[in-house]
Amino acid sequence: SSLLRLLPQGPKIPSQCSQDTMATISPERRKESSRCMEGQPQELRNPAAMENGTEPCGEERPSEAQETTVTEGAAKIAFPSANEVFYNPVQEFNRDLTCAVITEFARVQLAAKGIQIKVPGEKDVPKVVVNLSEQEEEKAELKEGANLAPGDQPRTAAVGEICEEGLRVLEGLAASGLRSIRFAREVPGLQSVVANDASARAVDLMCRNVQLNGVAHLVHPRQADARMLMYQHQKASERFDVIDLDPYGSPAPFLDAAVQAVSEGGLLCVTCTDMAVLAGNSGETCYSKYGAMALKSRACHEMALRIVLHSLDLRANCYQRFVVPLLSVSADFYVRVFVRVFTGQAKVKASASKQALVFQCVGCGTFHLQRLGKALGASGGRVKFSAACGPPVAPECGHCGQRHQLGGPLWAEPIHDLDFVGRVLEAVSTNPGRFHTSERIRGVLSVVTEELPDVPLYYALDQLSSTVRCSTPSLLQLRSALLHAGFRVSLSHACKNAVKTDAPSSALWDIMRCWEKVCPVKRERLSESSPAFRILSVEPRLQANFTIRDDANPSSRQRGLKRFQANPEANWGPRPRARPGGKAAGEAMEERRRLHQNKRKEPAEDPVQRAARLKTFPCKRFKEGTCQHGDQCCYSHSSPTPEDTAEVAPGDRPETPSQNPPGPGVATGPGVD
Repeated sequence: SSLLRLLPQGPKIPSQCSQDTMATISPERRKESSRCMEGQPQELRNPAAMENGTEPCGEERPSEAQETTVTEGAAKIAFPSANEVFYNPVQEFNRDLTCAVITEFARVQLAAKGIQIKVPGEKDVPKVVVNLSEQEEEKAELKEGANLAPGDQPRTAAVGEICEEGLRVLEGLAASGLRSIRFAREVPGLQSVVANDASARAVDLMCRNVQLNGVAHLVHPRQADARMLMYQHQKASERFDVIDLDPYGSPAPFLDAAVQAVSEGGLLCVTCTDMAVLAGNSGETCYSKYGAMALKSRACHEMALRIVLHSLDLRANCYQRFVVPLLSVSADFYVRVFVRVFTGQAKVKASASKQALVFQCVGCGTFHLQRLGKALGASGGRVKFSAACGPPVAPECGHCGQRHQLGGPLWAEPIHDLDFVGRVLEAVSTNPGRFHTSERIRGVLSVVTEELPDVPLYYALDQLSSTVRCSTPSLLQLRSALLHAGFRVSLSHACKNAVKTDAPSSALWDIMRCWEKVCPVKRERLSESSPAFRILSVEPRLQANFTIRDDANPSSRQRGLKRFQANPEANWGPRPRARPGGKAAGEAMEERRRLHQNKRKEPAEDPVQRAARLKTFPCKRFKEGTCQHGDQCCYSHSSPTPEDTAEVAPGDRPETPSQNPPGPGVATGPGVD
């Protein structure tokens, strides 16, 4: 098969970092992995020997080799105990959601060919499948008519079987092969799955796990640089129907090759774990990777999703292609986007009008979007576009008088296909036993279906109240006030306290001014130059009504769905990068991780030690020059008595019982918490 050809021998392939591994490649291991990929029977390998890259395929591994076996979904994976290959159990939600999305995508794609997929645990009820793209409707109808003659039974595709007309899947950064094996054992309608990684140790581990799970007929391990592999499949006949990229950090180096190697209307799944960059901590780094400036904002998680979509569309436009988002999710410490890629010169011209710049006030956080292009109208059957006019704001914010920051460009169109998301949600809800994280998938997708699709970004409830220095209204009160005023409002899956609304910023601040009248702020404590003073100095034109409405409480909240992330385990989050040589994360690593997790928390201190430490500081009277203890003054002492005025040696005074009584009373002086 052309998918199993190895790269030609030559210069060393550039090493690449994946979500699961980072290791170098040696020519000896390439030859060794090629024998594994040709389907030769493999013995379980020794991770210690893999470290040096000297163990041949099929060699007996020593019995003292330590391994960890992990069962996730329908896959069983063997990992070396050393930190050679990365595995993060927190991302099980990511992998479950990916399997659910690809299953529905396969259902849509194969239905156009007259093939019906059979999902384990799903009732045999025929589903009506609507094509995801308008431009393929006529083509799908022709194919359905050609493939289904009157009286013929539809063909079926089951899990674990090769479907000749099924999907060709590429996992560019496969590491242990867990995701690819789960595809083979859980997703029906697949023709082949190429599990690729640049690390020879990772490929060895994939060979073992593929044999362990009995999916060698579907999953084909491959050792190559992911970029070179995708560049070799640019021809339309060799492209992949699904490409999954889950790197350790930024996927930016792989996006250019990915948008060329995915088939027409194919699915591209991308994970970004460099959230510090996408959330605005380093705007110039974000621009160098994704071609956009990120801003620090409470809406940074949705902004990160839109920056990634902008970067994908920008790279696809170079090859007369464009992207159509199916689902975009911000979860835990990463963002995950699922897009389809199409080709069309006329559609590419409209891409500029889908991007926007963001003007955000540094004082009150009010933001305005400015589209890069606009449509002038149709002329001769063709739509013409031009640059948009702007800016939409004055040099100073009209609410608080502060300056604006400029961010973007970012994707300003809807980030979800609500019809497709509804089908995924229905499939997971009717078959909850299929995934371990089905409850959370239901909750997240339910909030996604409730989001306003045509409203980019959002405000945070606590951000609005902290700006005007007042108490925070309940979420239902603010939502009710917006609904009473005639505006639409929704939540956002990216933030628990999000307020996504089509109300203008002036109406939003009027509602907050009305709320401040209910819970007054002490104006004398506000600086005249503060945003709160300037906002509250204006009388509201809109009189808000905070009476709770029935439709203010979203359906997902009423049903008590698990909508937002709860800590899945202790010290959860991004794991350390896998290292060549496999240095295990022992007690020292766990201790350092614990300290980093609680770096903003002061360790518990013994009350007696705390009291002794506080007594080394002088009191307020000493600073004013009125303390009778002079240089012997300490943090807390009782009123001067005749005994206290007696001459005491400097070294003995801290131990004097009359001044330092033992017990709880020592820590109850003025100023002590």
